[in-house]
Amino acid sequence: MSAEAHSDGAAANGPMLKLVDVHKRFGQLEVLRGVDLEIDRGEVVCVIGPSGSGKSTLLRCINLLEPPESGQIFLEGTEITGGGAKQGVNFVRRRVGMVFQQFNLFPHKSAVENICIAQEKVLGRDRAEAREKAERLLARVGLADKVGEYPDRLSGGQQQRVAIARALAMDPHAILFDEVTSALDPELVGEVLDTMRELAEEGMTMIVVTHEMGFARDVGRRVAFMDGGVVVECGPSAEVLGNPQQARTKRFLGQVLEH
Repeated sequence: MSAEAHSDGAAANGPMLKLVDVHKRFGQLEVLRGVDLEIDRGEVVCVIGPSGSGKSTLLRCINLLEPPESGQIFLEGTEITGGGAKQGVNFVRRRVGMVFQQFNLFPHKSAVENICIAQEKVLGRDRAEAREKAERLLARVGLADKVGEYPDRLSGGQQQRVAIARALAMDPHAILFDEVTSALDPELVGEVLDTMRELAEEGMTMIVVTHEMGFARDVGRRVAFMDGGVVVECGPSAEVLGNPQQARTKRFLGQVLEH
């Protein structure tokens, strides 16, 4: 079912996600210092920036794994943050999937079982329906022959594709990707990026924290450069990566693209 089918008419005309002046601190460290960002339906936004700039925390705030101290986050027109939030964590979990740098698969469960668990527990699907969907999604990410394999028998790239299939099993309206290739051996990165590229082509709304500048340029509609807990620059991928306007963006890209 499409994202639009779950939303009312007003929400369908607005952005999928909207962040307004979002702040997040851990103790004395202010990690997000007023982030404003909008993501449209079907849009792929790649978030780049140096380590410690707040990229991963931004995703965790969107998914309410780390509720922000202040500011507002709207999902499909509904506020999900603060005292004014009409909907809580369950509302978000049913609409926003997340794929982490570490695969977070249950080691004692097979690939197909890892994909079934949340379907049964959160969505209330019966076992047969959950398994049918899990097997279909494993085939979609090129792992039809790995249904019964356990994580320790899979490569890192295969485990990450199982994690992507697990996120897709929840029928999300958007998926957050947090440095999903950074823990992989270089030769395995391509198979994961290819899966993400296919999702983008199918119209999935995606926010991708990444160091893969080629992917950001080719697949991202927009690139947001973060530093010091704020979005320094955001615009069409080709413009931000090819002709950045901010000195800090130029410096970062100069260092990254040289290597």
